[in-house]
Amino acid sequence: MMNLSNAAKVLWGKKKTDNGQQLWLPLVAHLIDTKNVINWLFNHWISDGQREVICGNLSEEKAQQLVNFLGYSHDLGKATPAFQIKESYNQDKSLDKEVVEKLIRNGFDGLDSLVLASAKESPHNRAGEALLEEFGLNKSVGAIIGGHHGKPENIAPRNQIRDYCSNYRQTTNESEAQKHWQKVQKELVDYGLRLIGFTDLKEVPKVNQQQAVLLTGLLIMADWIASSEYLNDDMSKPMFPTIDINQSFDDLDMNARYRRAIKTWKAHEDTWEPERVTDIPGHYQKRWGFYPRPVQEKISEIIGEATDPGIVVIEAPMGIGKTEIALTAAEQLAFYSGRTGLYMGLPTQATSNAMFTRIKNWLESVGNEEGKKLSIKLMHGKAQFNKEYTNLIKAENIASDGDSSESVVINSWFSGKKSVLDEFTVGTVDNLLLMGLKQKHLFLKHLGFSNKVVVIDEVHAYDAYMSSYLDKVLEWLGAYHVPVVILSATLPKKRRNELLQAYSLGKFGTKKFEAASNWQENQTYPLMSMLDNKNLVQVSDFEKQEVKDIDVFRMTDDEQEVINFAVSKIEDGGIAGIIVNTVKRAQALVELVPDGIQTMLLHSAFLAPDRSALEDELQGKIGKRGSRPEKLIVIGTQVLEQSLDIDFDVMFTDIAPMDLILQRVGRLHRHNIERPKKLEVPQLYVMGATEYGSYSSANEAIYARYLLLKTDHFLSDKITLPDDISPLVQSVYDKNTDYQDDELAKARSVFDADKEKSEEKAGKFQIEDPKSRRIIHGWLGMAQLGIDKDEVRAQATVRDIKETIEVILLQKRKDGYYLLDGRKVSDLEEKNRDKIIAQQVIRLPVVVTPNIGKSINYLEGITIDKFRAWQQSIWLKGALALVLDEQQKTDFNGWNLSYSPKLGLRYEKQDNGC
Repeated sequence: MMNLSNAAKVLWGKKKTDNGQQLWLPLVAHLIDTKNVINWLFNHWISDGQREVICGNLSEEKAQQLVNFLGYSHDLGKATPAFQIKESYNQDKSLDKEVVEKLIRNGFDGLDSLVLASAKESPHNRAGEALLEEFGLNKSVGAIIGGHHGKPENIAPRNQIRDYCSNYRQTTNESEAQKHWQKVQKELVDYGLRLIGFTDLKEVPKVNQQQAVLLTGLLIMADWIASSEYLNDDMSKPMFPTIDINQSFDDLDMNARYRRAIKTWKAHEDTWEPERVTDIPGHYQKRWGFYPRPVQEKISEIIGEATDPGIVVIEAPMGIGKTEIALTAAEQLAFYSGRTGLYMGLPTQATSNAMFTRIKNWLESVGNEEGKKLSIKLMHGKAQFNKEYTNLIKAENIASDGDSSESVVINSWFSGKKSVLDEFTVGTVDNLLLMGLKQKHLFLKHLGFSNKVVVIDEVHAYDAYMSSYLDKVLEWLGAYHVPVVILSATLPKKRRNELLQAYSLGKFGTKKFEAASNWQENQTYPLMSMLDNKNLVQVSDFEKQEVKDIDVFRMTDDEQEVINFAVSKIEDGGIAGIIVNTVKRAQALVELVPDGIQTMLLHSAFLAPDRSALEDELQGKIGKRGSRPEKLIVIGTQVLEQSLDIDFDVMFTDIAPMDLILQRVGRLHRHNIERPKKLEVPQLYVMGATEYGSYSSANEAIYARYLLLKTDHFLSDKITLPDDISPLVQSVYDKNTDYQDDELAKARSVFDADKEKSEEKAGKFQIEDPKSRRIIHGWLGMAQLGIDKDEVRAQATVRDIKETIEVILLQKRKDGYYLLDGRKVSDLEEKNRDKIIAQQVIRLPVVVTPNIGKSINYLEGITIDKFRAWQQSIWLKGALALVLDEQQKTDFNGWNLSYSPKLGLRYEKQDNGC
């Protein structure tokens, strides 16, 4: 092994001053640290399935050499004058002078007087790519070096060294300084090549786009780990610390340093090693304490017989146990595909919270069986309000060095952008859809999801805009051979076919696969569709399901009449559910309920802690094991239709598209319990559909008139579940069932135009198809600046929603500021005060913030004026405050806003006297 010159060893990679002590890390030490880390990640952390994709057509030995090369050479661009004369972060001039003098003593003459006006044109990631390509590296790998800070170059930096020669070689004309820099740079490259087992840069193999994306994600992760001096800033857990300025590279034991760091980093959790599921009934009994229903058993058996399962679409009735099917499939598919993680994606935060408990319980069973600690992450913006999740975080904080006795743990290293890298994640589907959005550090999302079995629940809830993102993501998941399970109770056949084709296009490069001639028209139900390699397997010959007849009635949407009638329906006891399409309507209805009748209201316009408490209370009253009150009226918006395991004796719903009405019906007589005599037969009352074509403007603003007209047309006075589910959904969504009607023709024209516009809008910021290019230059194009810095804004980008603002609501009284639950801010425990305040968040309605910029400026003025100290808080920095008066009211943008724990946030247009 060649020895390094002193000139190469004195180049710095990191420097800082800490408590008066001057510290640094030689560049070559960081390069070797990162090589060691990425080598370990490749061999021990990524899954077999990911390794197969990264290897592609390379041997595993050649792939491992490539991985090591990336780790070693990623920061080669720091071996340039532009980087070496950079000031230290805390501008310690003494430290900077010491480092430069060390360089001068080793041949870098004149560095102390060098001034570079254009240094910012050659950041070290770009410089590394330019240098390596000058020395002979192929561009497909060079682009990974250029992209290791989260965004690749748009084009190869071919002319960088020529145009900014002094950034790379100190002078613009040929000189001894130039020759010295070039010699040391080449020496570092050659040292790395020998260390790895290459003799020349031309031996570094080329890669395709999928390989490059995963390798870039792996490199970013390795760099982050190798740049961590201590685990989560805990000084008792050293990883790759800097050293005293008087120490040198020769004082470091690089192998011992790496072994200690990996042991520290990996102390938190184990890796899941899925096993083949052979005994289906026994497996269900072991995991959930019951034997499978016939539908569950058959689907699980079919998946178990597959040879190369890819995507599985399961269409089955509400309440049949699709979650247990999906989790059994996750174990089966993980074993087949060499994956070691799971992602469960749901439509909303509420459904994610409800699912988290079930996934945690399943994971406990898996962990206990294997004797392992498995790490879980709840991925949505309000995860801190989920009590089960926060209890796990508390347990992690109490336990030391991974000594928790729990089989399910939280690994706090996987936070922020790194959350998706955790093995088991539950969250809103936005997290998955972001795989298709041009955004900095997208490589990490692809790396994280490529290791998981992906389960997507309630896929029918996605509009054309979100569906466009989902199709793009399915292509990429197919390209990575990631198994996908899609669940729905009410899926139009056209949408099912699109999902299968998108996955096939990614995996095989074609939408065509072997299938029965009528596969596109299959309307049987329940139905399982699975791509087993290039063969479509469809199974529908299930044991006949027990049927449930639901009587359907149409009624006025007049709010007083609705409440009067609902009250009469439960006069002898019972739980009435009223699901409406807008928050304002839900609030108006609840105020009309007579005193003495217990009511609950649930919608999206509650403070986060209030909404979380309401969801828990609702599940406690009418969930599967709830303590049902004698009488209760539950009023809510669409949050009640998705995944909440609640049960109504009688239901009222605003007119909505057929699939959503059927979803709502899934909460009617859901559980097998005794009912009040008058409500023994399930009854559904559809509000606002008494006259064909006459629907409220509020309903038409939310749902396409075309779908409302067809739903109205095909909805009869009786629904038989589950037999009618697929025929009713297909009737509404299949354009071949359009009937002769001028209103419908006009509505369809608008519907088609809106769909096309949505898909065009969605495509604007989407990444390209997986096989569209070899090199990742320009992969993210001109990624949106706002979403690079703001995850919340990014998530809004994958849903077609108008931008709005999240604020912290507080109340001003004579003696100070209060939370809306009555606690005085100054009385809160100091160490948790900012965290508690940060939880008092609510999203303002779009209508009250027509000018986002103007609204933000106004709220920023209030916040800086009244809460300047927030800018120094990790919890509150950047937050916007909206302050209510003693009556919990305020004026904002020409609206009267008010909040109550009973109704949530209300808004009324101010009367300007005209």
